[in-house]
Amino acid sequence: MEKGGNKDSTIPMKEIEEEKQNIDVINEETIEKKLTRKCSVNHDEEDDGDHDEDDDVKHVVLGPQLALKEQLEKDKDDESLRKWKEQLLAGVDLTEVGENPDPEVKILDLTIVTQDRPDLVLPIPFVPDAKGYAFALKEGSKYHLKFNFTVSNNIVLGLRYTNTVWKTGMKVDNTKVMLGTFSPQKEAYTYELEEETTPSGMFVRGSYSARTKFIDDDGKCYLDMNYYFEIRKNWPSFQ
Repeated sequence: MEKGGNKDSTIPMKEIEEEKQNIDVINEETIEKKLTRKCSVNHDEEDDGDHDEDDDVKHVVLGPQLALKEQLEKDKDDESLRKWKEQLLAGVDLTEVGENPDPEVKILDLTIVTQDRPDLVLPIPFVPDAKGYAFALKEGSKYHLKFNFTVSNNIVLGLRYTNTVWKTGMKVDNTKVMLGTFSPQKEAYTYELEEETTPSGMFVRGSYSARTKFIDDDGKCYLDMNYYFEIRKNWPSFQ
């Protein structure tokens, strides 16, 4: 018979194994969490205020920015961090990396990819047509966006894309995509977003204004571009 107040303190083996698995997962994520944040894709259509939500982002505190060569020298005693950077920088010719500690990201172009039309490549900054539109989309059409960009000088941490769209002054879409962390290289990176479908119906046709930004975890903005586009019943005869 058990005495009052004394309970069996034995922990089931299943709970022990689950706890060990949780610890292993935490250890695997530790290195990446030191340097960048978890990727995310978010569409927000409810907030129609003028507040720039990028100002609310809590940036990762990384300490003073160092030139790439200085970083590698400084991190040589941190084995996990050193291996992470060596993997990230595989193929990078460090003799061609400058001494500037600030990464540089140049957004080269945006491509609209759809099955209905040939790919539409738009150099950045956009060049509007006679009506002031950067491009036009057909209502109810499926498409996705593709970006080409270059990275130089240093590793860019937590690069993300945001795009906010307004119609008649009301915010109708706010897209945020975490692109990731990129090392400097001569060749351009290509990033393709997920497929989307333009809205359809008489009330969605017309002019839209938009603002596109590329910003990193340090809050540095590499592109801040405002433009207009149009949603039409049919594709334009040419673009």
